[in-house]
Amino acid sequence: MSLKLAFGGKGGVGKTTLTALIARIIACEGKKVIAIDADPVSNLASALGISEETPITPIAQLSDLIAERTGATPGTMGGFFTLNPKVDDIPDRFSLERDGVKLLVMGTVQKGGSGCICPESTILKALMLHLVLQRDEVVIMDMEAGVEHLGRATTSSVNALVTVVNPGKRSRVAALQIRKLAEELGIKRVLVIGNRVRNPQDQQMIIDSLSDFEILGFVPELDEIAESDRLGTRPYDDLETVPVAVREIAQKLAHLE
Repeated sequence: MSLKLAFGGKGGVGKTTLTALIARIIACEGKKVIAIDADPVSNLASALGISEETPITPIAQLSDLIAERTGATPGTMGGFFTLNPKVDDIPDRFSLERDGVKLLVMGTVQKGGSGCICPESTILKALMLHLVLQRDEVVIMDMEAGVEHLGRATTSSVNALVTVVNPGKRSRVAALQIRKLAEELGIKRVLVIGNRVRNPQDQQMIIDSLSDFEILGFVPELDEIAESDRLGTRPYDDLETVPVAVREIAQKLAHLE
């Protein structure tokens, strides 16, 4: 089975930018990559360089498709519908592609809570299961702080949950919370990337506070990434200019066992 990675972290730590860069680097090596935007604040598209003018309808909002595949009336919570909908054609039909990376935007279920059993959540979970267990591509998932789209059958086959942290206390607390959730779901490996590290003291703070985590590496504060965040564009159009620290982390992930 090909590599399957989930990225998590507190908002503002640079998770989405790193997810996009790592997806592009792995794709540049000739591997097929599917990037999944499963964060309610969807901006993986711009981080991959897909224009904001490109229309993107999240899978959870494709009412006609959901009705067709589940047998449910669009927008209804009650009644009967299939819990095993056909999803194998969705990645190719509804993804956008740039530079060898296919993007799927999952969207969120707007009602009933994260644990609801409804047609929308059924489609999302079935699609995640298909992507992780049955697709040959490398799958890289940009998650919110939790991993609510991932059921137990899916998480047991994820190679690792990669947590992005900053030197600040809040992101380190989030890393501990994410690891606890990962353990509950059966994800066996939780890795850490220290991001926006300005000096050796910042790096040591992360090492000391997360001493029992496996740390992949440290990424310094980068002007190009800060500027791309301000402009809503992707950093490093030329991947040859990506800093060595990011490339080394991408290589470690690409060769996880």
